[in-house]
Amino acid sequence: MILHGIVRGTEVPEPVIVDEFSVWVSENIQEVVVQDEQGERSEIEFTLTQYEKDEYIKSLIEANQEFELDITNTQLALCDVYELLTATV
Repeated sequence: MILHGIVRGTEVPEPVIVDEFSVWVSENIQEVVVQDEQGERSEIEFTLTQYEKDEYIKSLIEANQEFELDITNTQLALCDVYELLTATV
């Protein structure tokens, strides 16, 4: 992973771009006003991170596993609530 830090441009970037070797992730995309000798102008500022493809795939798999665990825990909690509600009827 290479953190390119805060980058500025004139166009809104795609959140995720995949090329032959890398996955480029743009986050915290926001418009900023820049003052210079020609007056005010708007630019787009964002945080840019570059991943190797395998590294990015691995991070997606790990995030997916965390979501699956969260969903399972939510389902178990809902079952407990349902049992409490039906036990009092």
